[in-house]
Amino acid sequence: RQPLSSCVAGERLCSTEEATAGSGTYTRHGFIFSSLAGCLEKKSEDNELPVVSVVRDSESQLLPNVGAVVTCKVCSINSRFAKVHILYVGSTPLKSTFRGTIRREDIRATEKDKVEVYKSFRPSDIVLAKVISLGDAQSNYLLSTAENELGVVVARSEAGVQMVPISWCEMQCPRTHTKEFRKVARVQPQFLQT
Repeated sequence: RQPLSSCVAGERLCSTEEATAGSGTYTRHGFIFSSLAGCLEKKSEDNELPVVSVVRDSESQLLPNVGAVVTCKVCSINSRFAKVHILYVGSTPLKSTFRGTIRREDIRATEKDKVEVYKSFRPSDIVLAKVISLGDAQSNYLLSTAENELGVVVARSEAGVQMVPISWCEMQCPRTHTKEFRKVARVQPQFLQT
């Protein structure tokens, strides 16, 4: 087993005729690709194809996994989904931002057909969400806020003041007392960031 060069996620490593795909890799169209950023390793067994695997650097990028709770910031919204930048996985800040999408049908667990994206999120809201499927270099992570603990945790009113949640679907500006609709998270203490 000798560590080789470092590689990035999605990088083509070699053909499946030269080696067998190990951990941290996937095969597509007869080639082996890296599924994460890290160090490339080749391990040869007797007379068999070497196994190529990618080992994550200890200090390298933490990646959002399926099931992980992430903190993200809403960038833009339309009638079908909200686009977000993922900032934290659990309580660990990410070195680089990943893009995520919260589709309309993944915002709430109930009455999904009545959900309106603009009544759930606004740009620059900070949202707790759960990763439901992994993205790749071209696409985004799919996120869900369907659980009670997930949703908007920090939102600013049009007056620029941090709003206070008053129900699971509304927040209020303490200065102007204007109410705005949001998919409000019932925040668990372990996710509260000071």
